[in-house]
Amino acid sequence: MQYRRAFVPGGTFFFTVNLLERRKTLLTDNIELLKESFQHVKQSHPSNIDAIVILPEHLHTVWTLPETDTDFSMRWRLIKSTFSRGLPKDENINKTRHSKNERGIWQRRYWEHLIRDEKDYMNHVDYIHYNPVKHGYADKAIDWPHSSIHKFIRNGVIDKHWGYDEKVDMKAFGERP
Repeated sequence: MQYRRAFVPGGTFFFTVNLLERRKTLLTDNIELLKESFQHVKQSHPSNIDAIVILPEHLHTVWTLPETDTDFSMRWRLIKSTFSRGLPKDENINKTRHSKNERGIWQRRYWEHLIRDEKDYMNHVDYIHYNPVKHGYADKAIDWPHSSIHKFIRNGVIDKHWGYDEKVDMKAFGERP
């Protein structure tokens, strides 16, 4: 199957990446391994992680690629495989995955969106930071430990009360209603 991907050199992209089994908690249970996987790939294939949130079974992130680079697919393949190799082989693997020598950790595909402008960028960053609240993992965005919101607050980009001192309009964020 041929997927339509936006290959824009130096582009900024929003991604959603999911575990195959959505009731598992592998990402937060193995948060250090996941962080190491990202760092390992960034050493040989630099990119900027503008914003990120890691939930138990999925993650959202905004990346900006280097000026002449379009290959986010290779980065995701490497991050997923590095993480998977660090886990014990105890997951259920269906016949198709077994025949292709694949693990049963990640969904094969991911969702990607090319950021169009500053408003689109901020909507997706806000979506990322509010996601733990949306899914019921935290009462306030700042309470979730696996989020770039802490960096944004430290750097003075947003206030520490963001997302709970006023009504949050989820329709304004990056996800389609």
